[in-house]
Amino acid sequence: MTSPIESHHGAYLISDDPARLDAVAVHAYLSRSYWSENIPLETVRRALENSLCLGAYTDAGRQVGLVRIISDFATYAYLCDVYVLEEHRSQGLARAMMNATMRHPRLQGLRSWNLRTRDAHKLYAEFGFKAVENPDSYMVLRFPDIYQPGNAPGSGRG
Repeated sequence: MTSPIESHHGAYLISDDPARLDAVAVHAYLSRSYWSENIPLETVRRALENSLCLGAYTDAGRQVGLVRIISDFATYAYLCDVYVLEEHRSQGLARAMMNATMRHPRLQGLRSWNLRTRDAHKLYAEFGFKAVENPDSYMVLRFPDIYQPGNAPGSGRG
């Protein structure tokens, strides 16, 4: 196993060390977020285990932010589950995590990056992200209510 890639932003540590990830803390945020409301803890655990994640941590080791990247590490990356806890915002931590993400050695030379956001267009534009070109060629298969009660797989809905 390679050594973790880590950097500091003020009093915060940004690290790709999977051993530092706090799935319960990540779940606490994601389960109330607009993009994954009610997501099950086990789903969060699997997602973290199968992704490259950069966490943001206080000097006491508490996880206060995340960037999760789904990638083949050769051609493509999907950026998702980016957040900073409310009480740690307005300190440039999201920007610092994005800088660390875009510089990460495993993510260099990729042909395409993708993300979805409802409210952080300005942040991502700073890193070169743009609206989808040729939206008619872009297709998606989504189950947006999958985590809502009664919509679990096998329930006949969702």
